[in-house]
Amino acid sequence: QLQLVESGRGLVQSGGSLTLSCAVSGFSFDYYSIGWFRQAPGEEREGVSCISVRNSTTNYADSMKGRFTISRDNAKTTVYLQMNNLKPEDTAVYYCAASYGPDCPLLGYFYQYRYWGQGTQVTVSS
Repeated sequence: QLQLVESGRGLVQSGGSLTLSCAVSGFSFDYYSIGWFRQAPGEEREGVSCISVRNSTTNYADSMKGRFTISRDNAKTTVYLQMNNLKPEDTAVYYCAASYGPDCPLLGYFYQYRYWGQGTQVTVSS
């Protein structure tokens, strides 16, 4: 059983930065692409970013491009999400999830991410 634990929750002001971490344990980290997702109260879950096993290829939702950076440290079996220039609309619970395979599924294909963390709260004040 793969386990994912998010950390880095926080309250920041608009324009601020925050880094989230997703620590992965269980089966081999090297076989899983890892994605970040978020869900705001009353809103649907949305994909944020993903980093693949194959060449650490990354993709981002359009609203996060240029502000968010995803990275992975295979030695530490951890994936990071660096978030800059945060906006109040970025307020949400952020989840990391694992998809078996060398490439990231499309961010909207939630069902292809088999293992999920419990989530961590990010709040951006205006």
